Amino acid sequence: MPERSPSAARPAAEDAGAPTGAAGEGALIAQGLRYVNAWKGRTVVVKFGGSVLEANGGGTLAQDLVLLKGAGIHPVLVHGGGPEITRVLERLGRASTFVNGLRVTDAETMEVVEMVLAGRTNKALVSMIIQHGGQAVGLSGKDGRLLVARKRQGDVDLGQVGEIQEVHPELLIRLSEQGYIPVVASLGIGEDGASYNLNADTAAGALAVAVGASKFILLTDVQGVYRDYDGERRLISDLRAADAEALIRDGSISRGMIPKVEACLEALRGGVPSAHIISGSVPHALLVELFTERGIGTMLLPS
Repeated sequence: MPERSPSAARPAAEDAGAPTGAAGEGALIAQGLRYVNAWKGRTVVVKFGGSVLEANGGGTLAQDLVLLKGAGIHPVLVHGGGPEITRVLERLGRASTFVNGLRVTDAETMEVVEMVLAGRTNKALVSMIIQHGGQAVGLSGKDGRLLVARKRQGDVDLGQVGEIQEVHPELLIRLSEQGYIPVVASLGIGEDGASYNLNADTAAGALAVAVGASKFILLTDVQGVYRDYDGERRLISDLRAADAEALIRDGSISRGMIPKVEACLEALRGGVPSAHIISGSVPHALLVELFTERGIGTMLLPS
């Protein structure tokens, strides 16, 4: 399977000495078509953060997903919706409390979480895909027991915040095989039928493993993983799992980036060949990541 070259500084058609003009465009198209052919029949799990939806209304996400499906690739979209949940809670006069990046979710908050994720946000994304000519089906982790969860344990009681116990992707796979793009809200269901609020990064990583994805991509509101080099903050293009774990331990990777990187690491441990953290604000970010030699953002690989 082709991967972007770790040593490539620019796309092939832009390299020094590469053909320019019509010849250069032809070479770039040929390169893209080779990648498209290599990816046919493969599954790509994409996690889309609520912050990206807030910032640019989804950008080219829906269009890219439809193009991927048309090219014979099977995208699965997993989403959160944190900013919208917070806004609805504020309108109801309820403050949001977070512990280590996780929303404290009592019973009333869980009702809002479920309403926003499985309702407004999920159906908005389904509508966007249909508007661009695709076929999409909105699901939550509760449908078909897709994401079975239990109450998250810890020093602080977070309420109905869950951790994933089992993934049952049969319904999702069947829908994808029938030509639909599954759009999954990050909710879980307990063995007793209770609803759980799940971290969307973690849910997406678990799904990537369960469906045997060839690639796991997180679209977020930053360019990727950064590190300080001699006082200058630079984007890390390629990152091995062991190095990522070391950067978490020494604090170079911190705050909201930790769950994203940890989700990528779990996906890699589960057999997904590569995971990527890229900016959702870049036009056609998914296509650039999949079909060019350089790609964008940070690519994580097994150690």
